[in-house]
Amino acid sequence: MVVCPHTLASEAGLSILRQGGNAIDAAIAANAALSVVYPHMTGIGGDSFWLIYHAQSHQIYGLNGSGRSAQAASRDFYHRRNLTTIPQRGPLAAITVPGAVDAWAEAHEKFGRLSWAEILQPAIDLAEQGYPVSASQVRWTQRDRDLLHQYPSCQQVFLPHGQTPKVGAPIRNPDLAQILRLIATDGRTVFYRGEIAKNICAYLAEIGGILTPADFAAHRSDWVEPITTQYRGYTVCELPPNTQGLVVLQILNLIEPFDLQQMGHNTSDYYHLIVEATKLAFADRDRWITDPAFVNIPMAELISKAYSDRRRAGLSLTQAQPYRPVSIGGDTTYSACVDSEGNAVSLIQSLYFDYGSGIAPREMGFMLQNRGCFFSLDANHINCLEPGKRTFHTLIPGLVLNGQGFPYLVFGAMGGEGQPQTQLALLTRVLDFGFDPQTAIDWPRWLWGQTWGESISGLSLEGRIGKEIRTELRQRGHIVHIAPDWSEQMGHAHIIRIDPETHLLAGGCDPRSDGSALGF
Repeated sequence: MVVCPHTLASEAGLSILRQGGNAIDAAIAANAALSVVYPHMTGIGGDSFWLIYHAQSHQIYGLNGSGRSAQAASRDFYHRRNLTTIPQRGPLAAITVPGAVDAWAEAHEKFGRLSWAEILQPAIDLAEQGYPVSASQVRWTQRDRDLLHQYPSCQQVFLPHGQTPKVGAPIRNPDLAQILRLIATDGRTVFYRGEIAKNICAYLAEIGGILTPADFAAHRSDWVEPITTQYRGYTVCELPPNTQGLVVLQILNLIEPFDLQQMGHNTSDYYHLIVEATKLAFADRDRWITDPAFVNIPMAELISKAYSDRRRAGLSLTQAQPYRPVSIGGDTTYSACVDSEGNAVSLIQSLYFDYGSGIAPREMGFMLQNRGCFFSLDANHINCLEPGKRTFHTLIPGLVLNGQGFPYLVFGAMGGEGQPQTQLALLTRVLDFGFDPQTAIDWPRWLWGQTWGESISGLSLEGRIGKEIRTELRQRGHIVHIAPDWSEQMGHAHIIRIDPETHLLAGGCDPRSDGSALGF
């Protein structure tokens, strides 16, 4: 089974499984296809993070595929230009090396079965022959028209004939097809040490960028040890910093002593408890998360039950506590893949903001991420900019093991700081309330904080959450905003559930996306 936010990408991954590829091959194929058909949210100009369950070894592997900042990226560099923050768009936001392709290569070399050429062919076909434009791509292209008009290379690919394409209109990307062919032939070398790296950096230099071929050549992905906690007899797996995976584990630790079934699902008590636990976890996130190569993060303590027992004293069941949220963007794609041998992949990939930095290198057909703009220029900030540093990342793939240590849920979501909150919605709805994957996704969701470039902060509730619940939450001190009934602000969530007895797969795909859960 393959689940991701665009049906054509799910089909690409499924085709690889049918050819005898495994879940790792299928995940690469699906995300390569997403780079073509969902270019506003992901692409080879971005980063990726992986959780892989390898059935033969019965082991879980974490892969950090995020890029580091350019060697020329220093706080002084920006201060000399009278900047107090890093611009969110443009060449001075595109200061981290794109890590996705290298992560694909690492995962493939360790676990892949089919050839690079076979895995990338579905994406090449989509780019070369064309695909019908999704409703999501149309919405975000219209929103970002001014951004895309700034550079001819963006207009050529994403605004054909200078216009926003209509839903369902065919669109081709022959430049990206050629880039994918080069990668299919020469692998990561051409992207990081060859023609692609050279041309990206030359174009950036023309428009004021600072990434160099040496920055690309120095890039590497890292295999990392996943972090875990126990919840209701299950093992929940996340990735360590520089991701915010510890937030999910902390929230689970904080809420585990409460009887959620007695509270009831879709009640004011349920929403209040998780939101207040989220605030406590976000406080630790904002205090600690950055590149662990630069800061000694006390991970063992932060995700321990004892630590959450102490922190729980700050959680009130009757009154919302104050907090000043940080605005975090979140245009991302999440994919889940499981094969017949029991291998499972939880993979998330992103450009950060919609259309990333707004820069498409000439004749390449893809956008560069703007992840570097999340660095701080304050020397005292935990996530302050340094050369060769990975920034705080919102991306968090998730995986749940059953009591026997086998995968039970492969899950995740896009949506900036909404990602851990959506993961909590999925986890509690499946593990506490027994919902099937699709029902867990379909129930209305919430988002606490400020994200996706929104000007408001507070607690956003989809309109399907009842008026009585909204009133009760306001009475407890929450600043409540009403979002559309199926708001894309709540992210795209996807799940595969593996039945521990029959091993049959049940998939759920978010109707807020353009995707599907496909299996055979």
